[in-house]
Amino acid sequence: MRRNLLLAACALALFPAAVPFAAAATVQAAAQTEDARLVAFLDEKFEERVARSPEYQTYLGRKTSLDRWDDRGPEAEDRERALLERQLEELRTGFDRGALSAEGQLNYDLFAYTLENDLRLDQFRMQRFPLSQFRGIHSNIPVFLANYHRVDSVSDAESYIARVAAVPEVLGQAADQLQARLDAGYPLPEFSYPLIEEGARNVADGSAVRADFEKKVEALDASEEEKNRLLTTFESAISAPYAAGYAQFADRVGEMIGSEVIDGDYGIGVRENGEAYYNALLHNYTTTDMTAEEVHGLGLTEVQRIHEEMREIMEEVGFDGDLSDFFAFMREDPQFFLPNTDEGREAYLEQARGYVDGMRERLPDLFGKLPEAPLEVRRVEPFRERAAGKAFYNQPAEDGSRPGIFYANLADMANMPTYQLEALVYHEGIPGHHMQRAIQIEMEGLPKFRQFGGYTAFTEGWGLYSELVPKEIGFYDDPYSDFGRLAMELWRAARLVVDTGFHAKGWEMQEAIDYLQENTPNPEGDTIKAIERYIVYPGQATSYKIGMLKLIELREDAKARLGDRFDIRAFHDFVLTGGPLPLSVLEARVDGWVNAQRADGD
Repeated sequence: MRRNLLLAACALALFPAAVPFAAAATVQAAAQTEDARLVAFLDEKFEERVARSPEYQTYLGRKTSLDRWDDRGPEAEDRERALLERQLEELRTGFDRGALSAEGQLNYDLFAYTLENDLRLDQFRMQRFPLSQFRGIHSNIPVFLANYHRVDSVSDAESYIARVAAVPEVLGQAADQLQARLDAGYPLPEFSYPLIEEGARNVADGSAVRADFEKKVEALDASEEEKNRLLTTFESAISAPYAAGYAQFADRVGEMIGSEVIDGDYGIGVRENGEAYYNALLHNYTTTDMTAEEVHGLGLTEVQRIHEEMREIMEEVGFDGDLSDFFAFMREDPQFFLPNTDEGREAYLEQARGYVDGMRERLPDLFGKLPEAPLEVRRVEPFRERAAGKAFYNQPAEDGSRPGIFYANLADMANMPTYQLEALVYHEGIPGHHMQRAIQIEMEGLPKFRQFGGYTAFTEGWGLYSELVPKEIGFYDDPYSDFGRLAMELWRAARLVVDTGFHAKGWEMQEAIDYLQENTPNPEGDTIKAIERYIVYPGQATSYKIGMLKLIELREDAKARLGDRFDIRAFHDFVLTGGPLPLSVLEARVDGWVNAQRADGD
């Protein structure tokens, strides 16, 4: 029902019913007034949720609640659910959807969709992993303080110290969350606990936080006496409560390792309500009603198709052997890897920046609207390399005080082949995540929940789509880099298979590892780390390929219907300036846009 309302809102946005002019003007004026009231309401509700998260406030670049961490206690989770239920009720009772314009109805439906989805997932609160070996507050504290907690004043520095001193409380709540799941019979996979403990002990000495704080205090416009006072106070916090908090957390996780409840590494589908939970996650991440079986089948089909394209490149470079031999060649030949040294890592980053510069020159061929926020390429800090993914993007701050950042994890250069670098840059940087997220944040007129929210299938689908687009305008002139593009796409297709295989079909961990090793060219270390991620992050990996395929489908349909009138820049601008959307809504909006373009040309 909700999906039908969303589709209807999009259609009406471009094709309102015919009514007499005077009556239409009156209705339009009333709808605009009601639309404005709705946007004010939506922004107020967005701020209500932001107010509950000091960390998100800092992430947005704000200086409010700068001395506190989020409350992760069970009472806070209950309050969050009550807030969602209240906001949904206020939306339904406070507004007549029929009195809104089509755009207003879209805002109404999207907000309801978001709340309903969050409430649906909250039914499985105990099944949800509160943290894992690669994501969670235990590994995020040093990163968060370094990358998001700005220190522009003495007060900011004092808030930084307060957060450092409060680490025992926040990590105590995190350990309580893990213990509660364990007690309820919903443990993490067995392999995850030692990695969580190791990750906590790796940052327990506070060296990364100390270096960051000292650098920020040194840059302050303050007296030496004031700076020394701050450093002394900080040292007391980092050497006592901070270190003790991490030690206590690591000890508690270590004690969990021997629990009889933890009996292996398996998917969530075999657990109580596991099938229902996984289906809810698939809906959340893909924004579709696809079943696990359908997702699995799509993955198998796409893997086979991409293999055929890879064989064409294999022939182009004159390789003698079958595809598995070519995979082994790409995994092992030294020409595709930089030295596992600081010099090799810097060379990798410089190559990445070169690809960014080359793409930046061609962006006007693909977009009419360009982001204002700059993009930086950085290495993942060594203290979090073990926990971090292969590459990722952090969006700019709300006020422009922080750039967009593309991070590459260079812990082991054997896992970062250079033939994949070009596609990686386009996905994480431009025209990928940075292009999409920066434009979204900079858009004026969208309600804040749309300006800062998102749907994974749209966001990651755009990232994967952005690996393909450069190929269409002449990039990837090296056939091995083009193979790298296909390897990245193949990886996302294979994810459809292994994620559903593990969580819906009862695959063992080794079965998933073997599938990726047999069907992709990625190094074994990369494969193992990826499987460890998919196990503790069920469903998320399915969003990339499904989103990409929908974007390609919509673009090709628009091309076919508009012919010579199709403008790729206008298409991309339309897709991005509406913000992230569920795929069905995006489809309806693009259909309406195409119809409007055809009408204008008649």
